[in-house]
Amino acid sequence: MEPVRTCVGCRARATRSSLLRVVARDRVPEGQVLVVDETATLPGRGAWLHPSPECFQKAVTRRAFGRALRLDGALDTTTVENRLNGTVNP
Repeated sequence: MEPVRTCVGCRARATRSSLLRVVARDRVPEGQVLVVDETATLPGRGAWLHPSPECFQKAVTRRAFGRALRLDGALDTTTVENRLNGTVNP
């Protein structure tokens, strides 16, 4: 049986394979940046998200990433947003 996780955007439960794991990485001096953990093996706390722009927007609106990852302050989410929208970073 596959593990079940909760999407931080819509709060629906889903199998781990159907969700994206995101983690925060330090990027000095800008602070924390949110990145997609493709292999679900990066160290640290992770948050799970449906790979849809709708769930991403809900999570941003609810400030769910900061709570799920136990972070204070600003969090740069552009990397994850670009990944979900199909935009490639230069």
